[in-house]
Amino acid sequence: MSQKIINRPLTIGKVANLAGVGVETIRFYERKGLLPKPARSLSGYRLFDQNALKTISFIKRAKELGLSLNEIKELLFLPKEGSCQRVLQKVMMKIEDLEKKIKDLRRIKEGLENLANSCQKNRNKEPCPILSALEDRET
Repeated sequence: MSQKIINRPLTIGKVANLAGVGVETIRFYERKGLLPKPARSLSGYRLFDQNALKTISFIKRAKELGLSLNEIKELLFLPKEGSCQRVLQKVMMKIEDLEKKIKDLRRIKEGLENLANSCQKNRNKEPCPILSALEDRET
């Protein structure tokens, strides 16, 4: 995302527009502690600086990589120097988590494919083989 350097304070609407997010998203990030509480104008409007745009951009990129807001918050508050090993550990843990999820999703997909095949083999059979399989499963 290319951003213009803006030296004057920005309203929440302007930040939202420049960052490509909704106003409510910015308020949510603020409530969750991802964005610092901004200064307020005399009339109570939030006034953000350029750092808010950088932080929102960071959050968006991290979310695209599958990081949770809690994980992103941890990264935001790490010191810039000497944190590489800690960040690497967090990324490696995320990769392990993703590998487990992929394995689980493949298992689920296989189960659904088996149910679909069962249904295709017994097309006009009543009751529906898929519903029967789901009902017969012990809890």
